[in-house]
Parts: sequence; C-alpha cells; structure tokens
Amino acid sequence: MKIGKTLVSADEIEAKLSEMGAAITRDYTGKDLLLVGILKGAFVVMADLARHITIPVEFDFMAVSSYGSATKSSGVVRILKDLDEQIENRHVLIVEDIVDTGLTLQYLLKNLSVRRPASLSLAALLIKDGVERPPLDIKYQGFRIPPAFVIGYGLDYEGKYRNLPYVAVVDSVD
Repeated sequence: MKIGKTLVSADEIEAKLSEMGAAITRDYTGKDLLLVGILKGAFVVMADLARHITIPVEFDFMAVSSYGSATKSSGVVRILKDLDEQIENRHVLIVEDIVDTGLTLQYLLKNLSVRRPASLSLAALLIKDGVERPPLDIKYQGFRIPPAFVIGYGLDYEGKYRNLPYVAVVDSVD
C-alpha cells in the first residue's frame, strides 16, 4: 500500500475540531449530551472533538457491520455492539469519521430515533463529495473530500494507519 497526497493536515483537523467543539458547546449548554461514536474509526475523532467541548458530556459507542463489497456499503447493517446507555429523553450526537454512502448512518438514525431521544444529530469530520447518498442532515461538518479511498485519523486500510495524525489518499494497493 502506498500513501499518497495529504488531503487534510493535522493542523487543519485540530482547527476544525476546535470550531465544531465550540458550536456543540454553544448548542448543547444546559442539556444532557451523549456523544455516540461509531467504532472503530470514529474513536479518534470523538476523543479529540470531546476535548474541544467545554460542557459535561458522556460517551457511548456502537459497532456495526455493513455487508457489501469492500468499497461500497449495501446498506444492510448488523449491530455488533449496541449502546450501553438508554437514550430516551437524552440529546444524542452521533460522531462519525467519514460519511460515504450514508446508508449505514441512515439505518442508525432510524434505529436510534425509535428509542425516543430528546434530539438526534450528526457530526462528521469528513464527507465524501460525488457520492450518491440519502439525504442526511449533518449538523456539524468538517471537511468535504473527493471520492477517493483515504486513510488516517481513524480511517484504515486492512486495520492499519488509523493512527496517522492527518488524512491522506491511498495511491495504490500492493
């Protein structure tokens, strides 16, 4: 595997997460906020984003598996790890590393909305342009990127490269 061009630098990510954290703090002051990270990729984004939120928050995680080819989700989702916390009457913010087809997120939104949260919103560091997806209201948005295969900052290739402090394009796969 060959790492290509850096799309988003570590400094750009830090600045954007600071901006997103300030907006989340403003919007949820005085509210019971639960951040829900979608494992595995979102844990890096969620940890760093949370450090920029200055109100008390709780964390929970979900792990899901999307069936389909390696490059495109089929939208058929299996929950591997569900929430530990009840979300009824809580303000829930789903944190994602990247929004690609949006099919998994669409499923999760439907699944979580029937649990009657006070509110249910989305935050995503990366949003792929040029990809057909269902309409999603991503309240807190990081960067729009081209429809390339990317790694770093939680995103992986065969389980590796999540620890890179930046986001880069994969140039080639050996």
